[in-house]
Amino acid sequence: MLKTGLLGAGRIAGVHATAISANPDSELAAISDYFPENAKKLAAQYGTRARTTEEILADRSIDAVLIATSTDTHCELIEAAIAAGKAVLCEKPVDLSLDRARECQRRVKETGKPVMIGFNRRFDPNFSKFKQSLDAGEIGKPELLSITSFDPAPPPIEYVKVSGGLFRDMMIHDFDMANFVMGEVPIAVTAVGSSIVDPEIGSLGDVDTAAVSLTYQDGRIAVIKNSRRAVYGYDQRVELLGSEGLLQAHNMLENTVVKSTAQGVTGAKPTYFFLERYMPAYAAEWNAFVDAVKTGNEVPVSIEDGVAALAMAEAANLSAKTGKTVKLDEV
Repeated sequence: MLKTGLLGAGRIAGVHATAISANPDSELAAISDYFPENAKKLAAQYGTRARTTEEILADRSIDAVLIATSTDTHCELIEAAIAAGKAVLCEKPVDLSLDRARECQRRVKETGKPVMIGFNRRFDPNFSKFKQSLDAGEIGKPELLSITSFDPAPPPIEYVKVSGGLFRDMMIHDFDMANFVMGEVPIAVTAVGSSIVDPEIGSLGDVDTAAVSLTYQDGRIAVIKNSRRAVYGYDQRVELLGSEGLLQAHNMLENTVVKSTAQGVTGAKPTYFFLERYMPAYAAEWNAFVDAVKTGNEVPVSIEDGVAALAMAEAANLSAKTGKTVKLDEV
């Protein structure tokens, strides 16, 4: 039984609490939060205790921690947890600073403790099947990847202020998805971005609409499109053209009913937001982490993967500001 401490008691922590509690090989041993009342409330829902982060880290009976706190605490908590001998699953990104993330990566490597980064989309059943089909050679060599990721509405401005910007906060999922599908990191990043959804986002120096192209050593290309607004719902699609065919992963819809009449053909919209879309992915992510810790195998999404995606976000930011293609080794 993997006794687990959950650090953080916000919205995403609730998702993780459900996954931890549902796995027969893990136990939600305690929850902490910067605001103790939040920890108490979530702990009561799941029949566990609210404790301080320091107490959780010092408790030798707790084997692992799941970090679901604000991004600026991630590296500090990762380092404290591995120093305490605990396995770690940490929400993305590793940090907003690439230098700080690389320092954390070095410390993780020194200890050898399992540290997994929470890029949950790798574990989505549709994207997992997509990857399995590619690895089985069903469409030959991958050549052109297209990733679409549109949110239904912009986040609150207060969130935007501390998010690190669209490339680090939102598109970082898609950078990791590109690495997951293509099997390696690109050599160059070209990005354009603008603020056309909410002028206040632009006033903060951020963008809400962006497109990025990734170039690989062997000439393959990936294109990522992000928007903070898609009025019809949460748009999450992946398409890959290969030498012998095409793979596509479509949206999850509110239902599968299609009406066909003389007036036209209509169907349901995509699910509205990430909680509906990715709940199975979060559960599968946690199950994979538990399995890796129990068996001693490598975690499926390493801190190296997290740093790679952050480096791509850094390159995209630089490219969007300068109007130039940025080689990944330049960041």
